[in-house]
Formats: sequence, C-alpha cells, structure tokens
Amino acid sequence: MKIRSSVFASLCLVFEIFGIALFLRGFFPAPVKSSFSSKTKISDLPSEPLTGNNPNSSKVPGPLFRRVVIVLIDALREDFIYGPRGRQYMPYTRHLVERGSTLSFVAKAEPPTVTMPRIKALTTGSIPGFIDVVVNLNSPALLEDNLLWQAKAAGKKIIFYGDDTWVRLFPKHFMEYDGTTSFFVSDYTEVDNNVTRHLDSTLKRDDWDILILHYLGLDHIGHLSGPHSSLIAPKLLEMDDVLKKIHSSLISRETEGSLPNLLVLCGDHGMSETGSHGGSSDPETNTPLVLISPAFKRKVGMEKPGTVEQVDLLPTLALSLGLPISQNSVGRLIYPVFEENSLRDQLRFLHLNSYQLSCLLKDSMPTYQKEEGYEQFHMAEKSHGSWMKLYLEGNASEVLSNMGRKVLRQYLDALKAMSSALSRQLGKYDMYSMMAGMILVLQVLLLLLLAMPEALSGAGEVDVPLASALLSLPFYLLCLLCCSIHVLLCTSSDNTCYLCDLSWGLVIAAIACSSALFCVLLTLAAKKLAPGTKLNTKTQGASESEFSELDVLLLMGTVGYVISLASSSFIEEEHQTWYFLINTLCLAVFQDVCRKYFREKRGPGDDRAYLPPKGTELGVGSQKWLALATPLLTLACCRLLRSLNQTGIQWAHLPDLSHWLNSWEHKPELSLLAAASLVLIFFLVQRRCSLVSKIALALGLLGVYSYRAAVGNVLFPWQHSSRDISKGTVEARFVYIFVLGILFTGAKDLLRSQVTTSDSQLKSRGLWEVYCGVVLLCSLLFRPHNLPVLACSLLIQTAMDQFIWRELQYDAAQITIMHYWFGQAFFYFQGNSNNIATVDISAGFVGLESYVEIPAVFLTAFSTYTGPLLWACHLVCYLSAAQDRHAASVGHGCYCFALLRSIPAVAYIILITALRYHLFIWSVFSPKLLYEAMHTLVTTTVCIFFTAMDQSHAGPSYS
Repeated sequence: MKIRSSVFASLCLVFEIFGIALFLRGFFPAPVKSSFSSKTKISDLPSEPLTGNNPNSSKVPGPLFRRVVIVLIDALREDFIYGPRGRQYMPYTRHLVERGSTLSFVAKAEPPTVTMPRIKALTTGSIPGFIDVVVNLNSPALLEDNLLWQAKAAGKKIIFYGDDTWVRLFPKHFMEYDGTTSFFVSDYTEVDNNVTRHLDSTLKRDDWDILILHYLGLDHIGHLSGPHSSLIAPKLLEMDDVLKKIHSSLISRETEGSLPNLLVLCGDHGMSETGSHGGSSDPETNTPLVLISPAFKRKVGMEKPGTVEQVDLLPTLALSLGLPISQNSVGRLIYPVFEENSLRDQLRFLHLNSYQLSCLLKDSMPTYQKEEGYEQFHMAEKSHGSWMKLYLEGNASEVLSNMGRKVLRQYLDALKAMSSALSRQLGKYDMYSMMAGMILVLQVLLLLLLAMPEALSGAGEVDVPLASALLSLPFYLLCLLCCSIHVLLCTSSDNTCYLCDLSWGLVIAAIACSSALFCVLLTLAAKKLAPGTKLNTKTQGASESEFSELDVLLLMGTVGYVISLASSSFIEEEHQTWYFLINTLCLAVFQDVCRKYFREKRGPGDDRAYLPPKGTELGVGSQKWLALATPLLTLACCRLLRSLNQTGIQWAHLPDLSHWLNSWEHKPELSLLAAASLVLIFFLVQRRCSLVSKIALALGLLGVYSYRAAVGNVLFPWQHSSRDISKGTVEARFVYIFVLGILFTGAKDLLRSQVTTSDSQLKSRGLWEVYCGVVLLCSLLFRPHNLPVLACSLLIQTAMDQFIWRELQYDAAQITIMHYWFGQAFFYFQGNSNNIATVDISAGFVGLESYVEIPAVFLTAFSTYTGPLLWACHLVCYLSAAQDRHAASVGHGCYCFALLRSIPAVAYIILITALRYHLFIWSVFSPKLLYEAMHTLVTTTVCIFFTAMDQSHAGPSYS
C-alpha cells in the first residue's frame, strides 16, 4: 500500500505521541497513599496497649498549644537564619534561636522542591508525586486526609493570607482568607504587603485557632536576581519585623493557667545559587524550622540545629493540637516538642504515630511483615502494654521508669525504620505501561529509519506492506503471544496496571496494531537486506562515498555522547561532554582549513593547490586567512562563554563572570557589555533582511536595552542610580510589537513563495526574517549578562556560514550534525543544566502585569531552549539557501539529523527505565526526557514533511 510521505510522517507522529504518552503514564508514579478513601477520625484510633483487662478510655492526649501561627517564607534557605546573614539581617529571629524558648531544626525537603508539592507535604505528611510539578501550574482541590481538614472537623477556625495555592488546595477550609498569585515573580513587594496588612487586626482577635501566613517576596527576588541580590537584605529585615510583631503579640496575650501559643517559622524549599529551585541540591532542600513557644526551655547559647524531615512537622502539629495524624503521612514525631510531657503521654504520642505508620505500611507494601520497623513496632507495643499494666497498678519504682525509657527508645527506632521504608517507596511505577510505550516508540523509530530513503525519493511515496503483514502467520502468532503475556501480567501482578484496567476490545486493538507494525518492520527489513536490492533515491550517491575524518568524529562523538548517558555523573555534568566535543570539532575544522588552503604539492608536476571558487568577493589571501581564523575565533568564544555561567552540579557554586557582572558595583560594566552585544547582534542579523525589517530590528533592540534599564539591570548614560525601578511593561510590549511585525513580514514572504510564486530568494528572505524575529525575542528574554551568549552564537553562525561550510563544501549531513552540537553546547552556555532548578521562570513574565498561564509557559520554555532553537532555525535557513545549489543533499541532511536526533531520546527512555528507583531521576532526567522526546518527534516529522513538499513542487528533477 503506497501512501504519501506527508501522510506517512503524520501517522508516525501520532503513534510516537501515543507511545510517549503511554510511557509517561507509567513513569509518573502515584505517591504512597492509603487505599482508604475516608479520613482518619478520633474514634478510629487505638486505645493504649494493655496486657490485662484494665479499662482504658484514653484516645488522644489533650492539646499542647492553644493557638498556632505558621509563618511560611517561600524559598527561605537555611543560611538565611543560621548563617552570617541571619545574624545581620534577622537579628530578632536569631536572638530567639540563640537564647529564646525555641527549638531549631534543619528541615530537609524532598525533591521536587517546588511550592505546591511542598505545601502538600506540609499538610498531609506524604511525599508528593513527580506529576505534582505539572499540577503545580493549576492546583486542584486536595481531597486526601490533611491537617486542615482534621482541624476544621474538630471545630478549629483557620485564617490564611498569602499564596493562593493554599486557597485552591483547600477551597472550603478557611474562615477568612486573602490569596495572591505566586507565579507573577516580578512583584516582590505588594505580594507581601497584602499579607502583612491583615496582621494588626487579626492578632487582636480571639476568634481563630490557626493562622497561616505564606510570604512570597523572597522567592520572587531569588528568581529575579538570585540569593546574593541587594534586594535580599531588605526583604529579610522585613520578615524579621513581621516575626517580631507576631511573637510580641502572642506573648502579650498569654494568660495564666491556659495553654501556651506556638509560632512556627519554616520554608517550603530553599533556593539554588542562581535563585531558582526544584532540584535536590542542599541549598534547595535544606530549610530552617524554628518552633517558638513558652512551653520550651529557654536556651543559653547558640546550638547546632538538629536535622528532621519536612514531613515530620505534620504529625508533630497534629498531636500537639489534639488531632489525629493524616493517614498518608510518612513523617515521625519531632520528639523534643514532647519532652516536657509526662512519660505516659510521651509513650502515647509515639504509639499513635507508630500505629498510623504501621497501617500505611501494611496498606501500601505487600511484604510489610518482613519490614524491620513493623516488627519493632509490635515489640514496642507489647512492652508498652506491660509498662501500662505496672503503671495502672500504681508501681512507682525505678524499674518502671527504666522500662518506660526502654519502650520509648523502641518506639523511636520503629518510627525511624517505618518512615524510611515508606520514604524509599516513592511511588509505584507502572512498568507494563512503560515497557509497552517504549516498544511502540522504538518500532516507530525503526520504521522511520527503514522507510525514510523511500519517503525522500522523487516520488515522495512510501510503500507500506500492510496487507502482506496482516495476512502473514507471524502476525497471528504474535497477537496470541502478546495476549498471553497480557493475561499473565494482569493476573500475577501485585499492583494494578493502567493497561489491565482497559476493556478487552481496546487491548486487542492495541495488540493488533503493535503486531502489525512489527510485521511491517520485518518485511521492510527483509527487502532492504535482500541481495541485489537497489534504491533509486537521492541519497544513493552520498551512501557510496567514503567517510572522512570529520564524518568519523561526528558519528563517534554522537555515539559517545549517548553512551555517556549510562552514567549519572556524566548526566550531571553533561555540559562538559559538549564543551569537549565542540572544542574537538573546532580543531578538526581547523585541520580541514589547513589542508585546503596550505597543503603541500605531492610531486614536481603536482599543481593541485587550492583554486578559489568563481564569484568569490574576497581575494585568495583574505579568504584563506579568514577561514583559518574562524575555528580559532569559535574556540575563543566558547572558552569565554564557559567562564560566563557555571552550571552542572559539582561546580555550580563557584563564582563566575555572571556573578561579577550582576553585582551592584559593576553595573556600568554590565551596561556597556549589554549595549555592545545588542549592537553586534544587529549587524550580524540585519544583512539579509528587508529595509522595513532592519528598521524594526534596530528599534526593537533599542527597546530591549530600554526594558533592562527600566527594571534596573543596566543604566542609561544619563540615568541616575537613584532612579525608581519599574516593571518595564511598556518597554517590553514595545519590543513585542516589533517581534510580531518581523515575524509577520517573514511569514508573508514564505506564504507568497509557496502559493503565488516559486521565487527561492523570496523564500530564503522570509525564513531569515522569521529567524530575525526569533533573535529579537531572545534578546528581550535573555538577562543582560547572557546577551554575549546570543551575540557569540550569531557570530559563530555567520563566520561558519561565510568561510567554512560553503567554502569547504561540507555536505548537509555534516552541517546538520554540527548545528546539533552547537545547539546543545549553547544550551549550557546559557547557564542551563539537566536540573529543573536552572530554569529561569522570570523570563515568562517579561511584559506581563499579571500571571497569564499560556504566555508565561511559552516564554519560559522559549527562553530555556533558546540555544538549540536558534541553531535549528539557522539550519533551516542554511539548508533552504543551499537547496537551490545542492538540492539532493538536503534530504540526506534531514535524514541524518532525524537519525542522530532519535538516538538520545531512545537512550534517555531506556536509561530512565533502568534507573527508575533513583530519587535523582526528577531533578536530572525529567526535563531532558520531555525535551529530547518532543524534539525527536518534531525534527523527524518536519524533515520528512517539508522535503516531501519541496519534491512535490520540484517534480522529477529531484530524483
């Protein structure tokens, strides 16, 4: 059955999307949760353990605190309280930590360290799933058992001010609330003033029991300018004043004979050295936890804070308020909070926590009886019963006290073991769905590789042997085998799978499609391997040519990169791999230039020296020296950009040029560098644009500098340093107008070249103007210190285009792979890494006055992947211009690009499957997985589709 190449590419795209969706459905695990839908009630709690028949009516000991105020400061790092900056900028809080009635801890947050999963961890005590990062953009109501539901059910009144994520998670739990959006990171003043303005009136009232305050300003400052910004100190002083006001009010309202109040200072996550968060580095996971109450002993000096898990706060607060622990909590009590209680109450608190963890362990792990913590809990419970029997009999000897302390240690050991066992089980991966999705993706990729030479032929059609595959015996045998495997997996698996829940009709249809696809692959492979087979494709000539040294380098470099993905250390420091490959590539190009322009004659009559091509504008001397300087210039630019942004994991904390440029005292130098980069960008891009686009580009780049001056990143020569900093909304929107204008002009020329005329020059100019609009948008979204990255990228592209790729007559495949290498290297030159924490979300709010989801997501993704995107756009422009001169090589380049682009995606999928139990997966692999997979789909499909379109216009001359 013959189908058009464009239809074939579209079908492959649909199947690949379905396969990736199925893989991700199994990869994103469900968190460890109880299967019971109802929430825990006090009546469900066990009685105190007894060995005799003595009656016992105790359920939960009474509350320890009358009121609780939770001050959650978003992105509060540990060193902001316990480090030197805490002593300098938070003096009152630091005094309480050193000499007040406080308990101080370092609370470790589990990745992903983003706000919504951290709020869920604080209120449910559970470990959030990786998919919660996606849900973070639009949080639904939290239905599982949580602290706020328990407090409301117990009749406690809750007030909340701050991040509106709480309002979306708990829509009917607050007696009074006022939420502010957490995504508009350009605002770091009003977002906190909106919380503080309620404090005076609220603290004077007596009609509430729990007050929650979530401050966002510190997090927004981190996203905008990092943890070492000059804005950090005023914000910390502001937060210190807020804590002083709250603490003074609580102390003044303490009454004799009533329960004390509790003030909790905590952070949901920290921030990295670049000001972002989401990964698993210590600055992102280590947050301060300070419990302030007259119930605690007053300190006599600074003590080293202990370490607890962030989820430990939930059971501690629940039992401190006389509430049941949420059934999905994996946390354990922070024992120092209960040290002042009687031994019976301490054992009762530990028993309730141990019982809750044992129930969750029993419900979520089939082999719970073999867990060490479960056995320790039963031993501690029996010892507790024996101790209770002696206690109720009135025994007050030293033996009872020693026995009680022994039981207490047993409970603590059991809690630690059970909590660790539950934390290790981060989720239940659906391996069946993951394997099925991966097999489908591999089948489609193999089909593309086998059919692509035929798809890119002059006919532009693919002969898919579907009928012969459906009528073959292997097809039916494979269907029976897959059905048997499906039944076996669904009947023997302990955990339910997504595919097992589908109807048999859908399962049989999916098995039939997969089996047919496999049989088609076998048929195509047999045709390719048959002796005497000869393909009439435009890539035939290229396949017969020998590999050059550069070909070997490009192939071995790409394969070596894929092999390096088997090591997590190489993934952490992947930028080092690309830096090495780019440097090696420059040396190889330099060698080719020397051979071409300066090679020696092989004999007396050998005059095969270089002859310049006809129509060369520059002389032979200038041409060869500029070609010789291009790889050296590229090496120099790459070395400079390596020092601009430290990235990766191991050395990300080291100072670099960006830290030096972004310091307040070096703003003039940053301004001069940004202006010079923008001028260079204009001269490099404008050469192939129309006059209107040139004017729009110049005005747009001027608007970019004006925007950065408006927000305080750079200075105008006539601007005073005391000038008020604005949001720069008008200036940014001014630039957006010119971006849209340039894109519209380019799109119009492209449409005219495809519909009304076949002018290749018009098509090339349209593509270049679209590329010009992309460059202008990148200039706006890049921070000033990263503008040299964009300028160097354009400089390297221009020099390579003029003096290397054309003059040395590299084919499309080689140029395509070079673009891929440079695109990956410039991804890391921007300061990006495989860690989600390096994503600069402030770029998503350039020109916005409020949070608008779709533009914010688009701009953030665009800014993050600017490097690969710019080089991919330049590749399209180059191949379009080269198509008129060498039409046959374009398809070969797209074919090779699709092949090599598919290798990393498949490697990532296999690697993630093999390392599925590593917590490191989220912080390193997930963004790269989505990027590589989608880039593979887009690249492969676009190459086939547009090449087929060009062939349909050109006719038989392409074959």
